[in-house]
Amino acid sequence: MTHYPKSFSHIGLSVPDLDAALTFYRDVLGLYVIMEPTEVVEDDSDIGRMCTDVFGPGWNRLRIAHMATADRIGLELFEMDGNRAPEDNLDFRRHGTFHFAIQDPDVEGLVERIVAAGGKQRMPIREYFPGEKPYRMCYVEDPFGIVFEVYSHSYELTYSAGAYS
Repeated sequence: MTHYPKSFSHIGLSVPDLDAALTFYRDVLGLYVIMEPTEVVEDDSDIGRMCTDVFGPGWNRLRIAHMATADRIGLELFEMDGNRAPEDNLDFRRHGTFHFAIQDPDVEGLVERIVAAGGKQRMPIREYFPGEKPYRMCYVEDPFGIVFEVYSHSYELTYSAGAYS
């Protein structure tokens, strides 16, 4: 069997307000809307059965929309019936998904737009390899408390220098 790297397809986010999230990710991050908001109900339809397979019985209904980045990575947004905010939106010791990252050469400008749209800057913008390479990053939150990172350069370029010193 040959092992090879797989392509990243998409990430799913649960949001409290699908329409507001769609507006934020479209207008602030520039993502493309590829499927407008759609309501899905717990029933015997193909998508209803798929959701029951994933969530178990009793999920009732949800709203879903699909977006894509410039490099074809998907963002699947869910507004679940009866959704609630987590107690700690950066529970870094909990196993599971920690964050995702968006790349923009204008880290400073994007962070300003995120904050202006109701998001939060969690830290100062920091440099990887200061004085050596122009790589910058910053952890932020969207207006719904979802934590993500903004990178100035690609992931493989940022870490190709090897271990931190």
